[in-house]
Amino acid sequence: MMIPLTPPLAISPGMSHTSTAVQIVFAVFFLVMGLGGLAAPARVLRPFGITLEGATARTEVRSVYGGFGLAMAGLLGWAAIEPADPMRRGATLAVAVAMLGMAGGRLVARFVEPPESWYPSWFYFWVEVFAGGAILATVTVT
Repeated sequence: MMIPLTPPLAISPGMSHTSTAVQIVFAVFFLVMGLGGLAAPARVLRPFGITLEGATARTEVRSVYGGFGLAMAGLLGWAAIEPADPMRRGATLAVAVAMLGMAGGRLVARFVEPPESWYPSWFYFWVEVFAGGAILATVTVT
């Protein structure tokens, strides 16, 4: 009996290998961020000069950085392995908009209360713009 082999990352008509690769790269990025947020919440915020005093503060970081990161990783990972699913575009768009929304918040902060230094605020602004744009580009491929 022959077992048919199918590629683990099937590409639907109109979807490129580049789109799948972008989704996988950023899924891994969010996975690392999410696991880091859950395992070491104080370390995640250290570059921003924020200290976490108590379980309530650590729970908030675990929720926002940990849970959110894992949810975004799940959406992008699913979009990469299920390219024919009609909900893939909406899920991917949601991740892109979330990234661009974070960058937008940093841009507003620039005028309200400018950060003291380029790193980490502007560094992450550009990471978010690049990631949001790259992920958004995968939405428009199909």
